[in-house]
Amino acid sequence: MDLAGRRILIVGGGIGGMAAAIRFAEAQADVTLIDIDTNWRVYGAGITITGPTLRAYRRLGLLEQIREKGAITNGSRIFRYDGLLLHDLDEPVLEEGLPATGGIMRPVLHHIMQSRVRELGVTVRLGMTVMELKEWQDGTEAVFSDGYSGRFDLIVGADSIYSGVRRIAFPHMGEAAPTGQGAFRVSMKRPPDVERGEFYFGHRYPVGITCCAPDSCYLYLLPPHEYGDRILGDDEVRSELREKLADFGGNAGWIRDHMTDSDWVNYRPLAAALQPRPWYKGHIVLLGDAVHATTPHLASGAGMAVESALVLVEELARASHVTEGLQAFEDRRFDRCKHVVDTSLAIGQIQLSGGPAEDAGALLSGALHRLAEEY
Repeated sequence: MDLAGRRILIVGGGIGGMAAAIRFAEAQADVTLIDIDTNWRVYGAGITITGPTLRAYRRLGLLEQIREKGAITNGSRIFRYDGLLLHDLDEPVLEEGLPATGGIMRPVLHHIMQSRVRELGVTVRLGMTVMELKEWQDGTEAVFSDGYSGRFDLIVGADSIYSGVRRIAFPHMGEAAPTGQGAFRVSMKRPPDVERGEFYFGHRYPVGITCCAPDSCYLYLLPPHEYGDRILGDDEVRSELREKLADFGGNAGWIRDHMTDSDWVNYRPLAAALQPRPWYKGHIVLLGDAVHATTPHLASGAGMAVESALVLVEELARASHVTEGLQAFEDRRFDRCKHVVDTSLAIGQIQLSGGPAEDAGALLSGALHRLAEEY
C-alpha cells in the first residue's frame, strides 16, 4: 500500500507517537501529530536504553544523536545491596557497531525526536486532544477538543497509559492495573567511578543506576507502594529515598550522601497492562503504552514503543489495504509485547515477595536474550 499522501493522525506526542510520526513522514504520508500538553514537555528522569532499544533507534536514524548526547556504556554490573560486586550482566551485542546498553535524560531524548519530527514537516498541534471518533468506509473522522474536525486514512492512538483513544474506540479494553510497587527516581551528578549501569539486589528495595551523560545519571528504587492516593512532595520524596537507601553501599550509597535539594526527584506508583486483542478497529490502531504499558524492570517500554511504530509502518507499506496491514502489525507485536509485560510483572512480584535475587536476575538475563531476537 502506497503511504504517500495518506492522511495520518497521531494522537500523543511521546516516544511511540513521535516514532510513528517520523516513520510515516519518511514514507511521504501527510502526518498530523497532536498532544494535550501546550508545551510538549516530558518529566526529567533519565531513561535506560538497552541493546534492543538502541537497535530500534538505529533503524529510526537517531542512534548517533543518542550516542552523542547520552551515555553509551559497556554493559551493566550486578551488586549486592552493600556494594559487593556479584557479576557482570550478560548483555548480548545485537549488531556490529551497536552498543550493548546506555542511557540518556528523557527530555534530551524527546528533544532529539521532536527536532526530527519538525524537520520532516509533520504538522504539530498542541494543547488539544480527540473527543469523538466517527468511522467511515474509507477512513475515520476525528472531532477535536478545540471544536474542529478532520477525516483521516488512519488514526494512531499513542496517547499514554491513560489513552483517550482507547476509551473512545476500544470498549473491550480496560485501565492499567496497579502492580503493588512504586518507583522513586532522582536525576543528579554522576558518581566519579560509575562506568556502567548498576543493579543492586539482596535488599527489599531493588535499586538501579543508569548513566545518562558524561556528568549525569539517575537512580531508581522500587519499594512496595505504601502511600495510597497521596502525592508526595519533593522534600518528602528526598527524605523517603534517603531513608530507604540507608543500608546501601557502593555508588547507591554515594548518591544517597550527595543528593541535593536542587536535584530532580519523583515518586509514582507503578501500573501495567497488556490490552486484549484486537488492537485495531477500522482505521484506528493503538501502540505504545496505550496498549502494552509495562513497568521499568526490563527497561524496555521505550524500545517496545519504537519497535511498534517501525513495524506498523512496515506492515502497512507491504499490505494491500489498511485492515490487512493492521492485522499483520498486531500479529507481529502481540507475543513480544506480552513477553515484556509478563516478565516485568514477574520480576516485580519476586521483589515484592522477597524472593531470591538470583531468580529475578535469571528472568532479566533471559528476557534480554529473547529481546535480542529480531522483532
